Amino acid sequence: MSDHGALPSRAQVVIIGGGIVGASVAYHLAELGWTDVVVLEQGQLSCGTTWHAAGLVGQLRGTESMTRLIQYSTDLYARLEAETGFGTGWKRCGSVSVARTEERMTQLRRTAAQARNYGVTAEIISAREAGELWPVMRVDDVVGGVWLPGDGKANPSDLTQALVRGAQRRGVRVFERVRVTGVSVGNGVATGVLTDQGEIEAAHVVNCAGQWAKEIGRMAGVTVPLHSAEHFYVVTERIEGVRPDLPVLRDPDGYAYFKEEVGGLVVGGFEPQAKPWGMDGIPYPFEFRLLEEDWDQFSIIMENAIHRVPALETTGVRMFYNGPESFTPDNMFLLGEAPEVRGFYVAAGFNSAGIASAGGAGRALAEWIVNGAPATDLWPADLRRFARWADNDTWLRDRVSETLGLHYAMSWPNRELETARPLRRSPVHHLLAAAGACFGSKMGWERVNYFGTAAPYTFGRPEWQPQVDAEVAACRNQAALFDQTSFAKFTLKGPDAAAVLRWLCTAEVDVEVGRVVYTGLLNDRGGYEADLTVTRVAHDEYLIVTGSAQATRDFDHLAKGIGNNRAVLVDVTSAYAVFSVMGPKSRKILQSVSKADFGVFPFGTSRLVDLGYATVRATRVTYVGELGWELYVPAEFAVTIYETLLGTGITQAGYYAVEAMRIEKGYRAWGRELGPEVTPAAAGLGFTCRKSGGYRGEEHALEPAGRHVVSIVLDDPEAHLWGGESLLHEGAPVGYVTSAAHSPTLGVAVALGFVTGPAIEKAQVDIAGGLYSAQISRKAPYDPTSSRVKA
Repeated sequence: MSDHGALPSRAQVVIIGGGIVGASVAYHLAELGWTDVVVLEQGQLSCGTTWHAAGLVGQLRGTESMTRLIQYSTDLYARLEAETGFGTGWKRCGSVSVARTEERMTQLRRTAAQARNYGVTAEIISAREAGELWPVMRVDDVVGGVWLPGDGKANPSDLTQALVRGAQRRGVRVFERVRVTGVSVGNGVATGVLTDQGEIEAAHVVNCAGQWAKEIGRMAGVTVPLHSAEHFYVVTERIEGVRPDLPVLRDPDGYAYFKEEVGGLVVGGFEPQAKPWGMDGIPYPFEFRLLEEDWDQFSIIMENAIHRVPALETTGVRMFYNGPESFTPDNMFLLGEAPEVRGFYVAAGFNSAGIASAGGAGRALAEWIVNGAPATDLWPADLRRFARWADNDTWLRDRVSETLGLHYAMSWPNRELETARPLRRSPVHHLLAAAGACFGSKMGWERVNYFGTAAPYTFGRPEWQPQVDAEVAACRNQAALFDQTSFAKFTLKGPDAAAVLRWLCTAEVDVEVGRVVYTGLLNDRGGYEADLTVTRVAHDEYLIVTGSAQATRDFDHLAKGIGNNRAVLVDVTSAYAVFSVMGPKSRKILQSVSKADFGVFPFGTSRLVDLGYATVRATRVTYVGELGWELYVPAEFAVTIYETLLGTGITQAGYYAVEAMRIEKGYRAWGRELGPEVTPAAAGLGFTCRKSGGYRGEEHALEPAGRHVVSIVLDDPEAHLWGGESLLHEGAPVGYVTSAAHSPTLGVAVALGFVTGPAIEKAQVDIAGGLYSAQISRKAPYDPTSSRVKA
């Protein structure tokens, strides 16, 4: 299917990589009318990872947007053969996942409820019913399972060929045996590619090079954080009772999956400790190649597979596949335009889920390229969730040894990754550790979750809850000290700084020096690209503070918004530690170590103050609903200032307490309640939009919304929420929980979530199959009547 003749000297888009993902991007670009597209494959189509993929297509993912993406894949694969005339091997055979333990069954019940949130058919089934769907399975130790009839399987190479044929019919050109040797970049913009057969100028370069994508990214100066690991499965001889319509079977407690193939089984899985590969680079050429068999590494999967399917003990193995695949630091693929180079796009690192994701990811990236921005919420996969530091090979090698196993690991609430840590540390990390901090990780930063003894994961009330409750009580009744150094911090400086921000921000930011403004940044559809605080520190300079996870993404969004204006954006995150002193006694505590007047310090203001031996920036804001200040401390003074604050006897607290209090107060969080498809009207944040207008997305920001963010308060004090639970009204699904915590202030679980349709005051929450009554309101459940917050 390769085009013949010389390479063109120019194309609108050059796609690097002829696997299923590159083919999907080409297909969807052509479908959108962009046909001046060239696909370059260094070997033959699908010769890298695609050809040895197992071809499983499971619809359900951890977020609504990612689930929708794969639902589109299933729809595409179902119609592709009729459109192109190429067989794809697509079969909607369904899938069964079984549980060996009550904890896993709880996870599957939560999975089924989440599936219904996203419109995916899912049914909780008994061990007997699982055995009826999969007769060759042993079920005497099965607690139960979940049946997803819409899942399926396909032949990856055939799918690739069909997508390529569909693209070529619309004018896309595909060249095999062309190796990319460089990427041309001028003034921060991709301008083409260099190959072993000449140069091609291009307005857009798309990196779909699979496990070679990191190398291609480095050619352009772009961070593509992925690393290869060996990945295994076997194909067996025929087994009696294995029929063509057998569903895909997953036994996550045994790390194994099973798929019918020519009367036998494909048996594969995801071992808990993976085997990284390619530390010295990937050899060239590497086409349709496998690595050596490693039965020792595969043994944990095979032993569990024999336990689940006893017939395997006497069944021969036709083929052992050890094919390397690329994995990312968080087990989610990488998609989008690179923040370092305009016009350079990435779709790679699919973590052994490339076949399921390729259709939707290809369409999403094609829309991004054509429209200049994503058409849907792609944040979970956004390349910009990582920063330059994530390109370290040693860090990546150690991390992917864990992330491969996450496919079948228990999806515990608040699960923290353990490998390649610690990485980024606050200047006072040693003081926090000495005080008994239990750390979590966000954007590489070590952050305090809570102080106390590490506790096991659970779906119920965690052992750390009393400690977090005590931290919340200290903040609500006295004061608490939080290390929030991981905040992303930028300065925007220049004569046009105010004009840039007035266009990007919903709130009025052309304010007097020393004012702090909470604002949203919207896209053209009126959805949130960010929410952050903007402090005017000089007539031509602003301090911008946003969440840890969004550092790269928000910097990129702001930088693009500068355009030709006279302003410069600088990341100053590492220059400052941030310590927050929050609670009704915060004023008294700060006054005890400062000569500044904290008695006359209005809400929403910021000023330089002396504190102990140093001068810091004190900003009067709150994310917990109490009187308080964020202190921005130059890094070299951080230890001194923290020790000064500890000397007042203040209680130290962590992010779990912050989370509980912000949910009690109904404060929204980006990536939970706020995102590219959520408008200020839907979020209940219309008050942050200035009436004078003139900001991006204004025409859609306050349009009536079909769904709204609400606060949720459970009636049963024993029930515990984690997020992701389904909301039902009169037996019908009406929404779901986005954030949740136990509220020590109210004595019950509280949450935020979305409700679609008319306003309701009561609902039921599906917690792992159990229904619990809850109160629903657009008002926060905690709203102190005293004036201490705004005083």
